[in-house]
Amino acid sequence: MSDIKKIKVGVIGTGALGRHHARLYAQNPNAEVVGVYDVFPESAARVAAEFGLKAFTDWRELAEACDALSVAVPATLHAEVTIPLMEMGKHILVEKPIAASLDEAVAMVEAARKNNLVFGVGHVERFNQATDFIDTIPGKVSFIEARRMAAYPPARPGMHRRGTEVSVILDLMVHDLDLVLHLIDSEVEKIDVTGFPILSETEDMANVRIQFKNGSCALVTASRVSTVPERTLRVFQEDRCVILDYGQHTGIIERRQDGEVVAEAVELGEKNALADELNDFLVAIQQTRATGKLCQPKVSGDDGLKALKLALDIQAEARRSCAAYGVTAR
Repeated sequence: MSDIKKIKVGVIGTGALGRHHARLYAQNPNAEVVGVYDVFPESAARVAAEFGLKAFTDWRELAEACDALSVAVPATLHAEVTIPLMEMGKHILVEKPIAASLDEAVAMVEAARKNNLVFGVGHVERFNQATDFIDTIPGKVSFIEARRMAAYPPARPGMHRRGTEVSVILDLMVHDLDLVLHLIDSEVEKIDVTGFPILSETEDMANVRIQFKNGSCALVTASRVSTVPERTLRVFQEDRCVILDYGQHTGIIERRQDGEVVAEAVELGEKNALADELNDFLVAIQQTRATGKLCQPKVSGDDGLKALKLALDIQAEARRSCAAYGVTAR
């Protein structure tokens, strides 16, 4: 791709994730970073100064100078921010979840399609070396167990705690729902959900059993009120179980052998999943330009929409279950 022109890119939203987008774009040879913008000018100025970038005080001015933008604002603002950018003809990478509502997500996907744009959603675990390893293993996946446990986000003066504008299902579990849908190629048949608000107005912990029409099943647990962090995935196939720790970057394969179970360590190596995700987005734009045919990134807007739909179905079922016991979330 060295003979293809760099992509002029900007970042809208310079919080915890947006800062990393700006940092990694600045290191990427496929990117020319135009600048950053945030509704809090001091935040944009701080990130711009840290990485030698320009801080914009008008998002339109930034967008007009860019080919593409990363959008790393609260999920409840994704549609409000991205659709005007798409109407300007800008390729977009939006952080997960794609949106806070199905109608908004559909509108975003339609805007990208109408304007013939590359549209990616930041399900970064698809770029994790553990997922890379699983993708090399052939055979039907019969059962998945995913656990994602995190501490409650710290307070931010004048703002909600990061991620708590939506439930833990949309904030954290949606990562694993995207992985489950990626690994199990079948329609969902039924779900069985438990979820509760603990410190937030929305669900802080949830557990779901997902039954698929092809007979496969997934058990997914997420919490943002855990004192012990955990990001693990167990993938069961006919003759093996792959056990992966996303936090520690370690893995084990357990196999049947001569009537026994034998374990083999997996070398996952080291890489920056977010850097890979951003580069994948840039390369999709370059390929689109080079071929004249729209090329979507590994996690497209349609993928993000599919994961959100399942997450919202799970959230609705959790709230129906809570209401039956007099517990409410909104």
